[in-house]
Amino acid sequence: MYYYLISIVLIMICAILGASASAKVHAAYRAYGDMPTSSRMTGYDTATRLLRVNGVRDISVGRVRGNLTDHYHPTKKIVNLSETVYGNDSIAAVAVAAHEIGHVLQKKKGYLPYKIRSVLVPITNFGSRLAMPLVLLGLVLDLFVVSTQNSNVGFYLALVGVALYGLSTVFALVTLPVEFDASRRAKKMLVEEGILREEELPYADKMLSAAAQTYVASLVSSLLYFLRFLLWVLVLFGGGNRRRR
Repeated sequence: MYYYLISIVLIMICAILGASASAKVHAAYRAYGDMPTSSRMTGYDTATRLLRVNGVRDISVGRVRGNLTDHYHPTKKIVNLSETVYGNDSIAAVAVAAHEIGHVLQKKKGYLPYKIRSVLVPITNFGSRLAMPLVLLGLVLDLFVVSTQNSNVGFYLALVGVALYGLSTVFALVTLPVEFDASRRAKKMLVEEGILREEELPYADKMLSAAAQTYVASLVSSLLYFLRFLLWVLVLFGGGNRRRR
């Protein structure tokens, strides 16, 4: 009973955090997405210039559908800018484009948190797929295989599944310094290359700060879901101390 109540509360908190962070970043883009830069450079112009001045020749700049769907794809060597950023000459657009180039430079210069996050991507994906099967296998062992041996091996196996599930939280944690650093690089480059004037930078900072809140919300949500999953396993196994027959 308590588990279901706690689960509902945690899910509601995650939903509120996610919706609030998303609303803030979209509100910031609406506010500064119609504010043209003095340089009149678009998101595409910004990305290509920053790549060129930093000596990056093997990364292309593409266009993808959607709003704020911008991302850097290192394996395909492309920075994809959304429709609302690619040809837009607003402060918000150049800030988002510069942020993505910040990720390119992180990879080029071997920024440690970026390298750690890159390593965690396949491990996290693998762990998330294996977590539930391990919990279910542990439950089967607990109920039918080792119940007569007074062993908690099934419970321990389920905890391995919980740990693998928790890799998503570790990934979200490592993502924070990566995103903050990309924004720091972006703001510095925008001023140094004359894309934004000093008086325009605070608006770009507000845009990037709003975007950063989505990653903070993602970390908190990931942690809450992890705690919910851990609680579910503990309830399922009676805390690992079910009475044996």
